[in-house]
Amino acid sequence: MEAAARHALNFIDTLNETPVAATVDHSLLRQRLGRALADDGVPAEQVIEELVADVDGGIIGSAGGRFFAWVMGGALPSAIAADWLTAAWDQNAAMCSSGPAAAVVEEVAGEWLKQILGLPRRSSFAFVTGCQMAHATCLAAARHFLLARRDWNVEEQGMSGAPAIRILSGDQRHASIDRAVRLLGFGTESIERLPTDSDGRLPADVLAAALEKNSSAPAIVLLQAGEINIGAYDSFTTLIPIARRHQAWVHVDGAFGLWAAASPRFRHCVEGIELADSWATDGHKWLNVPFDSGYAFIAHPEAHRASMSIRAAYLKHDPTVRDQIDWNPDWSRRARGFSTYAALRELGRSGVAALIDRCSDHAREIVAGIGRLPGAEVLWEPVINQGLVRFLDRAGRDHDRRTDEVIAAIVNTGEAFFGGTTWRGMRAMRVSVCNWRTSEEDVRRTIDAVSKASSL
Repeated sequence: MEAAARHALNFIDTLNETPVAATVDHSLLRQRLGRALADDGVPAEQVIEELVADVDGGIIGSAGGRFFAWVMGGALPSAIAADWLTAAWDQNAAMCSSGPAAAVVEEVAGEWLKQILGLPRRSSFAFVTGCQMAHATCLAAARHFLLARRDWNVEEQGMSGAPAIRILSGDQRHASIDRAVRLLGFGTESIERLPTDSDGRLPADVLAAALEKNSSAPAIVLLQAGEINIGAYDSFTTLIPIARRHQAWVHVDGAFGLWAAASPRFRHCVEGIELADSWATDGHKWLNVPFDSGYAFIAHPEAHRASMSIRAAYLKHDPTVRDQIDWNPDWSRRARGFSTYAALRELGRSGVAALIDRCSDHAREIVAGIGRLPGAEVLWEPVINQGLVRFLDRAGRDHDRRTDEVIAAIVNTGEAFFGGTTWRGMRAMRVSVCNWRTSEEDVRRTIDAVSKASSL
């Protein structure tokens, strides 16, 4: 354990000096790690020393300040330390009886999160692995709520023969929604794709017309708080009342964008979001806690609990405390609350707000800096922390190919890490900033690296 701590601290201390991208390929990693499993064990410290040596060059520097490819935060010092302790304490955070401190710290942190995100105090919550399972948890509650209205107990009767539930979504939704829908037995064919406008938002008339087509069917409306490519926000004050008139459940995908609620400067982006029925977001994005950390919030605790709770003769429950198994899809589970609790205490309300503002400023600086380079074009200036740029082919023939070539060249420098996407039929480079470590110096180094790579 002391060896692991030493190597971990060295990794963190050298993030600014080491390449952001991996420097070895898969075949070498397989060669190093693919030993035959011996009959006899190996001393624990030897295992750790050899593991560190074998993965060298295969660890991406996403924990550092120059990783902008996907919406992945770093990890705050207190959150890392709390995560180490979580592993050492090794509590099963299924129920209070199997981990009293884990249960209470999750209870407290959940209430803090609702305050910071401006969600209704009565809302229930779940600490899950990530936004994928947060969607699944929220949509399971929605399924129970909508079918119970039609005298169908989905937990007992299943989906076969149940009234069909419509799912209405803008055409720019994240793929994790589709997987959640698959896991819950809706099937992706139940999702009705609605066209979004030029700003990536779902128009009110489009939603209203879609709901009126079959107003008698139970429906779930999916809204966005921070679309993955451009960070677009739906108009919650306009769309949620439309859904309400049709008795639809409104679920908000706020994987990173929900955190705008924590910033007085960006809170206007989520105006009216508290009117929804459920919300999903990640802690391992903008709160900067280690993976895996996602949060589900549900405005109807009865439906939430009915969709998740389970009982067995050997389990010990105390009605005066919150048993996590009543709210989560997991049974045995990691005590995720400790890292969240530590991060919120380290930052406080003002620290969370400053983190949101600082990352958004850095995103704008990077996009603007790249946009000033010869042969670069800004496709989307950040609303919050997400922007898009592309690189133009000098011959004017294939801008998509040129964009992908420049992205690869940037990554190969080791100075910064970006990823590509296809947006409105064009290849683009995404700029996503949500790491507390990103500094003005990181911004300067990144723009310099892009300048050199794009001039080749």
